[in-house]
Amino acid sequence: MAASVDNRQFHLEPSLNGVVRFKSGATHRSDSPVRTFNFTPDFTRSNQKPDPYTMEEDYSSDDEADYKDLIRKGNSELEPSILDPRDEGTADNWVERNPSMIRLTGKHPFNCEAPLPMLMHHGFITPVPLHYVRSHGAVPKTSWSDWTVEICGLVKRPIRFTMNQLVNEFPSREFPVTLVCAGNRRKEQNMVKQTIGFNWGAGGVSTSVWRGVPLHLILKRCGIYSRKKGALNVCFEGAEDLPGGGGSKYGTSIRKEYAMDPARDIILAYMQNGELLAPDHGYPVRMIIPGFIGGRMVKWLKRIIVTTKESDSYYHYKDNRVLPSHVDAELANAEGWWYKPEYIINELNINSVITTPTHEEILPINSWTTQMPYRLKGYAYSGEGF
Repeated sequence: MAASVDNRQFHLEPSLNGVVRFKSGATHRSDSPVRTFNFTPDFTRSNQKPDPYTMEEDYSSDDEADYKDLIRKGNSELEPSILDPRDEGTADNWVERNPSMIRLTGKHPFNCEAPLPMLMHHGFITPVPLHYVRSHGAVPKTSWSDWTVEICGLVKRPIRFTMNQLVNEFPSREFPVTLVCAGNRRKEQNMVKQTIGFNWGAGGVSTSVWRGVPLHLILKRCGIYSRKKGALNVCFEGAEDLPGGGGSKYGTSIRKEYAMDPARDIILAYMQNGELLAPDHGYPVRMIIPGFIGGRMVKWLKRIIVTTKESDSYYHYKDNRVLPSHVDAELANAEGWWYKPEYIINELNINSVITTPTHEEILPINSWTTQMPYRLKGYAYSGEGF
């Protein structure tokens, strides 16, 4: 699995059936703020004048990959998502989920990965219901029509964009990106020495085709200031109300030079595998930062703040760090290890996993099996996604 691809645009239709909508099923909830949503975005922009802040080269070509058949095939082989009885009595009791997903943190919040054989069966493109989920709290109930993303801080023109503005006023990019939780395979690490993180298996990795608006174009539209004027970091803030730090939003940041680099393909994504985002994956809009860990890709995005300092979010500092082996949580709090910049995780590390033979699988050795080929299977992704 590759964590990013060349600087291309893959031409999926607005959705695989031409209309962006969520379908009702036997377990559909009439009070769901997302599942009853039926919207056909205008992707044409045919009557709009070119905006000098958002003009971008067209990277399309005749030989670009078409993933529509892979997505359709994967979806056709899935058992339907349901209102899982395990979510009864929680704030997520309205969210439909695939019952095969392995829950890693009990009933709530929802953190899960697909069984490895199922993940490998679907190959390069992961069906949305099998995409791993990392959440710190309840899924926000959101509405496309009411949602805005505020751009503020060190910009000349602070703006609050609606979802329709993001879709219709900017060119979109669409390409496959592999998302990886920084804790992928942590269970193996915890078997050697217990960390403060929970036990991810090797399924904390998934690949989808994402569509969204390039971040650098939005920041150009808003007139981001220069480094000389203090614009050094771009912070992202989500909508969740979380307990960390006595109560906070999920937030993080990246350096300005990353945010403004068109080659990094950083987007505000509103579609995944040809459909609007699912609730667990940040509906209606989230960050996608190819080559970075999933923890930097804020879901349910509400604010982008250009600042001099890094994000001051509790989760920016207390999540996604690798500290020296002698530093436990108590020592890290006492001596401020969380705030040492050399221990932050941003770019992905090189990783590879053998999935066949499976864990504890027994391979018989006899006169018959030694004459037969055995196919080893697995996945790999490269450092920083390139």
